[in-house]
Amino acid sequence: MELGVLALAHGVGGRQDLPIPFSAAMTGAVLALLMSFAALGVLWTEPRLAGALAYTRPVAVRVQGLVSAPAWRWSWRLAGLLATAYFCVGLFFGPDRADNPTAGVFYVLFWVGLIPLSLLFGPVWRAVNPLRTVHLLACAALRRDPRRGVRPLPEGLGYWPAAAGLFAFTWLELVAPGRATLPVIGAWLALYTVAMLAGAVVFGSGWFDKGDTFEAYSGLMGRLAPVGRNPDGTLTRRNPLHGMAGLEPAPGLVVLVIVLLGSTMYDSVSNAPFWVRFVQDSAVPAPVLGTAGLVAVIGAVLAAYVAATALAGRWGGAAPGSTAGELAHSIVPIAVGYLVAHYFTLLLLEGQRTIALLSDPLVTGADWLGTAGWTVGAAGTSPAGIAMLQVTVIVVGHVMGTVLAHDRALTLFPRRTAVLGQVPLLALMVLYTVTGLMLLFAA
Repeated sequence: MELGVLALAHGVGGRQDLPIPFSAAMTGAVLALLMSFAALGVLWTEPRLAGALAYTRPVAVRVQGLVSAPAWRWSWRLAGLLATAYFCVGLFFGPDRADNPTAGVFYVLFWVGLIPLSLLFGPVWRAVNPLRTVHLLACAALRRDPRRGVRPLPEGLGYWPAAAGLFAFTWLELVAPGRATLPVIGAWLALYTVAMLAGAVVFGSGWFDKGDTFEAYSGLMGRLAPVGRNPDGTLTRRNPLHGMAGLEPAPGLVVLVIVLLGSTMYDSVSNAPFWVRFVQDSAVPAPVLGTAGLVAVIGAVLAAYVAATALAGRWGGAAPGSTAGELAHSIVPIAVGYLVAHYFTLLLLEGQRTIALLSDPLVTGADWLGTAGWTVGAAGTSPAGIAMLQVTVIVVGHVMGTVLAHDRALTLFPRRTAVLGQVPLLALMVLYTVTGLMLLFAA
């Protein structure tokens, strides 16, 4: 991403910075998965993760009343509109140069910043999504029920629109020529806005839940938040694994999750020395090679997942065609772990720079937010600490995925074949772990 001198900040923390040899870190990661699998097979013999209905504890009544009040919901909707308006000032009226914060806001504060916010507070983008709010206000003005559209939302649509939108965004972020320039960002956002509002008009507000890429993205990660809502709307504290276990199979979910993981892996590939040299030496235009590379990496990640889940279903005795969708939720913590590892330093360093620039989106010298004097600092981190964090979050994500897959397998497979059916899944987890670590520390 062409966001300035710190654009490649996720490269901080290479294999040379690890306090232990990279081979030892890789071996330890694989052993952690193998030991987790063995322990689960012996100690976890009954399904324990029952989704949103299991082991949830309602929050305090006073807090419950506050977050359920219309005033609370509308305060966040208005905040989303105001933040969007401020962003548009820089997008449409600011200069198209490096000290305009628009690209940093879009690619760093928004895209990457949604990760920690969603992991802490749940699907936050649903609460502030300006497109949802615009649709709601338009329906109120027309005295129409926002939940009703021209036609019902097709059951087979599922997450397919969100998956297509996620691929379009990652192509913009990683491949598109001039992707940090205002005309390119503005054109993409204009097309996306038209598509989302058209979907809401045709299918009603339910379209945003699975059709809006960023709501689906925030919603997936929000499943791992320590707070959530029961089906009756009660706000509860919960085990994050229960929240993720409540993610039900739906059309397009597998592709959405795989695009999220595969595109992040491609970001590592695109910054690897071998790929940079290949693109520079090739006569084929860089956008063509980038598009082919993005599709190839996502395709490889998807092929490995489909093959492993098909074999798991055959060995485990599951109904044909059901395993891939049933186990898609186990890939989410893996994708989240890799996202955190890959983009942590980008958010930490480039995020600070963007906030400083955000004080004046027109770059007129006015300090509207009082942040113009901010200086970028490492916040007490070190390359060694970042490298260990990267390894840790990847391993933790894979262990959580192993637990989720094991628990679902006990429901999906007959008891006598449940462990056997998980062997291909374990091999998949090991493959993703090794590949992810090698790509992340390729430098």
